[in-house]
Amino acid sequence: MNDSSTPRSTRRTTPRSTDSPTPDTRNADPRTPGRRTVLRTLALAGVLAGTTFSALPPTALAASGTPETHTLTIRHLDRAGAATGGYTTHVTGISGPGAHEEAAPYDESGTVTVRLPEGRYLLDSTLYGSDPATGTDWVVQPRLDLNRDTTVTVDARTTAPVDVRPPESGARYLNGIGFVEVTHEGTTRSANIITAREGVRVAHLGPASEPGSVKEWFDTYWSGARADYGLGYTFTSDRALTGLVRHPAADKLATLKIRGAAPEGPTGTGFVSVQPSAGPTIGLARSLDLPAAATVMVNPERGRWDVEYTGPSAPETPPNRYVANGIAVHAGATTTHTFDNAVFGPALDASPGARPAGVRDGDRIALDVPLLADGDGHAPSAPRFHSATTTLHRDGVLIGTRRGEPGRAEFTTTPGAASYRLTASATRGDGSASSGRVTASWTFTSAQAARPAALPLSAVRFTPDLALDGAAPAGTVLRVPFSVQGAAARTGVRSLSVSMSADNGATWTRVPVVDGRVAFRTPAHGRTVSLRAELTDAHGNTLTQTQRNAFRTR
Repeated sequence: MNDSSTPRSTRRTTPRSTDSPTPDTRNADPRTPGRRTVLRTLALAGVLAGTTFSALPPTALAASGTPETHTLTIRHLDRAGAATGGYTTHVTGISGPGAHEEAAPYDESGTVTVRLPEGRYLLDSTLYGSDPATGTDWVVQPRLDLNRDTTVTVDARTTAPVDVRPPESGARYLNGIGFVEVTHEGTTRSANIITAREGVRVAHLGPASEPGSVKEWFDTYWSGARADYGLGYTFTSDRALTGLVRHPAADKLATLKIRGAAPEGPTGTGFVSVQPSAGPTIGLARSLDLPAAATVMVNPERGRWDVEYTGPSAPETPPNRYVANGIAVHAGATTTHTFDNAVFGPALDASPGARPAGVRDGDRIALDVPLLADGDGHAPSAPRFHSATTTLHRDGVLIGTRRGEPGRAEFTTTPGAASYRLTASATRGDGSASSGRVTASWTFTSAQAARPAALPLSAVRFTPDLALDGAAPAGTVLRVPFSVQGAAARTGVRSLSVSMSADNGATWTRVPVVDGRVAFRTPAHGRTVSLRAELTDAHGNTLTQTQRNAFRTR
């Protein structure tokens, strides 16, 4: 188990941790677990200690032309009721003349004063003793209306425990984050606490805020013998939390099974990170000695979840990352994602708002399709390939040839309606005869239009049940599910045929297509299976897709 789990922070600062310094990620190896968490953290940009999601209101001025200010006195008391200098306090302006203010006042006596402009503020204070094992107290006042000299007492004795734990008694606590957002007059400010130990206690301070103006969540991450765990809970109300108790039963959690394949043989270590889709968090990261699988149990109340898989890479080679974002989870159900396994081939994104795989824009034709997506359809960030070529023909005449990244090319053509053939191919491995090779060739008619138009491209996805070494049993009848993506999925399929080859494409055998599956007998041990799909959509656009050495037998 690899426990490294880098906090996701936001725009202005990194999360405040009570247990250790904030990690310096400037020179981190991009292959480090949780690296995407870091990137996502930095991109979120400063929510953690005073983010605004709208323009700041104009500063109100007193008659003298300067904002009226008041003295804020903050007293800090420990769990015994004694004054303490073991605290970190932040005061962040939300609205009014002080909306742009932020202060972190400190005095070792435990009582500190600061003079601030009038306005609505968010105050949060972390109190800690000399021994981290005794725990940490986090007190949040989401509504501090500073309209006169004011004294606030932050008292650790008002806190109650955050008692969240998984249904595995021996599970080990990795880390956790508490995060609060407060909105007033269209402006949102935030505060957080990150811990690497259990024992956090929390409390609300001060008057209630407006209904629904306080959003808070707590995420905790655990490592167990049966599974790892990500437990997150969100709350929306007019107050910050005072204590939290959640002991979910196993049948109330959802299971994410994450499999890392090694279709070319054991190649090293992969890394998996899991985190909720919504909001800043820390996330859970672990390593996999490939081929291997990880099991992570999460709670559906936290919403959708994101998974990132990073495969091993050679020195000086960019790591290959796959992501599966926005996974809907359900209590008692298992969702499996297999990364970096066969059958590799084109995949077209059908999600709402997805960018088309091919576009005609004036006299420009552009292709951007993941030609080497893995067997589950995950698009690689740095596909491993030996060579890649894309060509475009107009009315049978070659317009151009592009070499470089698989499935990406741009061409300039001429106005007027014409018949086009767009062909993209890529060779995996070392380029030898046994290497996998993917070719997709599309035909369609196109003419210059007043606005960009998607090209009518389709793809066929084959998803055989393969072991994590990318192999199927030899000499057995294999029933391979398939699906149609792209234009043909929207407009309908006029015709579809599938062929297989057991001799690297020298000869092909048509196989029956029944109820979304094709069936054939796999060749002898140590051979490979190649697949070819020939499709025509309802409008006459065609696809010829060939995947040589798509998978092997054993």
